[in-house]
Amino acid sequence: MLLAIINGAIWLSVYFGIVVFATLFFLTGDVPPPRTFWIEFGVLLGFALILTISLQFALTSRFRGVGAPFGTDAVLQFHRYAGILLLFFLVGHPFILFFADSEYLKFLDPRENAPRAITLVIATITMTLIVVLSLWRKSIGLSYEWWRLSHGLMSVGVVLVGIVHAWQVEHYVQGWWKRGLLVLIGGSAIFSYAHVRCIRPWRMRRFRYRVAEVRDERGESATIALEPIGHAGMTFRAGQYAWLTLGDSSFKLQQNPYSFSSSDQLSPGLVEFTAKELGDFSERLIDSAVGTQAFLEGPYGLFCLDDDSPGAIFIMGGIGITPAISILRSARDRSDQRPFLVIYGNATWDGIAFRNELESLKGQINLRIVHVLSDPEWDWQGEKGYISQEVLQRHISDQERDYPVFVCGPEPMMDSVEKALLAMGISLHQIRAERFDIV
Repeated sequence: MLLAIINGAIWLSVYFGIVVFATLFFLTGDVPPPRTFWIEFGVLLGFALILTISLQFALTSRFRGVGAPFGTDAVLQFHRYAGILLLFFLVGHPFILFFADSEYLKFLDPRENAPRAITLVIATITMTLIVVLSLWRKSIGLSYEWWRLSHGLMSVGVVLVGIVHAWQVEHYVQGWWKRGLLVLIGGSAIFSYAHVRCIRPWRMRRFRYRVAEVRDERGESATIALEPIGHAGMTFRAGQYAWLTLGDSSFKLQQNPYSFSSSDQLSPGLVEFTAKELGDFSERLIDSAVGTQAFLEGPYGLFCLDDDSPGAIFIMGGIGITPAISILRSARDRSDQRPFLVIYGNATWDGIAFRNELESLKGQINLRIVHVLSDPEWDWQGEKGYISQEVLQRHISDQERDYPVFVCGPEPMMDSVEKALLAMGISLHQIRAERFDIV
């Protein structure tokens, strides 16, 4: 864990270092005389904007070396909040310049240069759309697959417009080395996007799977077992996930991340995923017929139990139990007798996924389970309501407070649980969260 924290700090330093030093690079060499502070600040904000957007592509392109120190949850949250901040950069860049010198308004005057004015206005609207659609996609009714495609294409467009704009203005982009850096920035964004949309699907063509079994589970969910076709299969660690594509082509837009629910001792010959009807793709997945072709990309994620951990606490909600089930099944198959605590939130007793198996696991490994029901029957004697700080304090012993804590479930539940854990004095480095509600 300490090594992961150190690696994370290094990568964050690299991220911000690239933005700062690349921005300052444009100030080197033979540069024009300095202008007022606000003009220079506004201009440099524009360079920082282009660089930061380009780095955003690297964060979400599933390059293993980039995401590994942080975990999926941290990378996606950073990407989301950085995107909102970028909108302020985009708005701040022109408005600071307009405030500092009204002459800059001519950049938006179609009488001065119609293509430039139209392009800059479209880029500003596009960047706003990127943020708006990311925050309110579900309210608008835009499917995840089409959002994902449009999000990438619009972001590439904004980067290219910014680079062309800086190239044409020329003020700090004189000389082949500076223009070469601009090309490199734009090229890295395009390559990162192509890496996800083209290169990875091309590689996935060789790793075909078929649906070998579909099993109904409690809570309107189902488990899908996949077996490899013509290759050895995929080895993973319990708690990890893979990107799953259904159908005859690995280039389909319908590619979604799912945690493995099977024991890692079954792989590579067989892998299982468990899904609930929470969206179009999940519904298609659990309705898949035996023999349906699929493609897997992975494994990814750090939602895994370290070998030297004294035990573990799993705080799960609904179908978020999936990675924990994989870890517990793997512990059973390894005869791992470390103590495990599962605090599991659901609406009703009948809707608890893996309820019978969890009870069975209690007799096979050192497992304690606390069910929390928000809509229980009248005779329910267990915890009622939601997983609150009071519930956690009642069931997490002083000894268990030194264990790593795994949190997965609906985002509001995760946010609440994380705040409660911190309030209880459980350190941030002990908490591992996995969010698949990407946007």
